Order: sequence, then structure tokens, then C-alpha cells
Amino acid sequence: MAGEPIEGQILLLAAAKSSVTPTQLPDLVDIVQKRLAKERERYRRRYERLYEDDDLEAFAVETGHWAELGDELGIDDRDLSAVERAHEEQLLRIGRRTDREDEFETALEIREPVVIGTDR
Repeated sequence: MAGEPIEGQILLLAAAKSSVTPTQLPDLVDIVQKRLAKERERYRRRYERLYEDDDLEAFAVETGHWAELGDELGIDDRDLSAVERAHEEQLLRIGRRTDREDEFETALEIREPVVIGTDR
């Protein structure tokens, strides 16, 4: 399904906040996910994993990570901002569901979120 592991409602919210069409964001998320999935082991070794379940893993990465990724993939700033916002909103939704929202919000004050689907 397009846009996974980001939930549909999160995609709609992130698209609206970022002025990206709701039909465009799932494709952008898919492009990024392909790149992230290839590097999953590196993320596991290098970054703090904030959350893991059968569908996804969420990591806290250094500030500027998304900008570097956008440059590598040739994604413009507006589109990249929408993808990053989708990852952030997904992590915060997980935080609300697991009663860890404050913890995740604190982590996001100094780091950026990356959510990678596990394809299990």
C-alpha cells in the first residue's frame, strides 16, 4: 500500500500542513522508504531506536538528516518537509497510543524522527 508505514490519516494531515497534494505524499513516502529500507541495519547500529513493532521501527537521528536525505534523493524542500512531517506525526501518534508522547516530544526537540517499515 502506498505511503506505508505512515498511516493514511497521518499522510492527509501532513499533506495539508505542508501544502502538498494528498495524492502526491504517499508516492514521496514510498521513494524515501525504499532508501531507508536499504539502510535499516545502519540505522539500527547508529541511532537510538525509539519504538519497534511488527510493522515499523522508529529512530531518533541527528538534526539535518532529512536535508541530507533530500539532497541524495533529489527531493525539493517543500516535498521533503511533508515527508519529514509525516514521520514526525506518525511517531507522535505512536507516542499517544503507547503513553510515551511526552518522551517522544522531548526527543524531537533535539533530533529528527525516521520511521522505517519492517516488511514483515
